[in-house]
Amino acid sequence: MVTLTESAASKVAGLLKAQATPEEGLRVRVVGGGCSGLSYQMEFDQPQAADKIFETNGVKVLVDPQSYIYLAGSEIDYIDSLQGAGFSLKNPNPKANCGC
Repeated sequence: MVTLTESAASKVAGLLKAQATPEEGLRVRVVGGGCSGLSYQMEFDQPQAADKIFETNGVKVLVDPQSYIYLAGSEIDYIDSLQGAGFSLKNPNPKANCGC
């Protein structure tokens, strides 16, 4: 399962509503790149037939089967602080971390 915190779900719902695309969900995937060989990518997208779809606080999270291998059990949070605002992904499965 891939979940959103209440804060992340609220932010994603607001962005989807502003774009007039509430039928879409937040696609989260793992792609090649980054200093550890893999990086995370998030975008709004339509569900695909093979996707694993999770719903948290009324927001759909879409994950393709290959990315799910790496993302299972992850939680996405939205943090808004003096240092900045943005999404943070907490993944319990990393095999390597970037030292940057």
